[in-house]
Amino acid sequence: MRVLIVGGSGFLGSELVRRCAAAGHDVGATYLTRPGDPAQATWLRMDVRERRDVAAVIDAFRPEVTINAAYRQAGWATTADGAAHVAAGVAGVGGRLVQVSSDVVFSGAADRYDETCPPDPITPYGAAKAAAETAVRAMLPDAAIARTSLILGHGRSGHETLVRSLASGAGEGVLFTDDVRCPVHVCDLAAALMEAAVLGLSGVLHVAGADAVSRYELGVLIARRDGLDPARLRTGLRAGSGVPGPLELRLDCSATQHRLATRLRGAREFLATPTA
Repeated sequence: MRVLIVGGSGFLGSELVRRCAAAGHDVGATYLTRPGDPAQATWLRMDVRERRDVAAVIDAFRPEVTINAAYRQAGWATTADGAAHVAAGVAGVGGRLVQVSSDVVFSGAADRYDETCPPDPITPYGAAKAAAETAVRAMLPDAAIARTSLILGHGRSGHETLVRSLASGAGEGVLFTDDVRCPVHVCDLAAALMEAAVLGLSGVLHVAGADAVSRYELGVLIARRDGLDPARLRTGLRAGSGVPGPLELRLDCSATQHRLATRLRGAREFLATPTA
């Protein structure tokens, strides 16, 4: 299968590239500043903010499936406009699209969110992700929109780096006890996205971990995995801290999990393994 990974040099993108290449697919991967391993993919420089640039790359590579993992939390042009540009490019060549979205399309006001819940974002990044979903569904009704949560794995994620800094005493800060998410391992997420792409799944998918944990509990799990002292982690409350964003985001992935063979492990399980 001819697969294009948009944002192939990022944390999730690089895992998708590795997995696609290992499965024997013909892989194209986009980057903005630095390409990845040339043995795994054909690397294509592309700026998702530029509509003509996106259209030219997709038209030249002509993928059967595109997975869009590109985003920037502080960049509407990358997250929202970029997704629209990718959807338009895919529509032009007649391929399928898997759009990676986020739990931040929700406000956190509900106890849980399943695949039928409409977005109600309360941050600019959440609004950008919700706008991306709208643009994709308008241009490609059969696209898959995969909402996920905090992505961890192999010690390389931003949250893992933060926890190591705090637990080692190199950094300062607190981990919130009232900020709850459903972390997912990058390998599980990439496998689920690839499965959705190969099966041609459409509609909204929730692809997050099985455990709802606070940022602090997650930090304790990471510290223990890495042989660090979790007692050094300081706690705090996000409510009233001035840090914007939803507090508790629990993605219900049960309907999606019934459609996938990939098992979405919880953080309590995958962080119990030293190499996870």
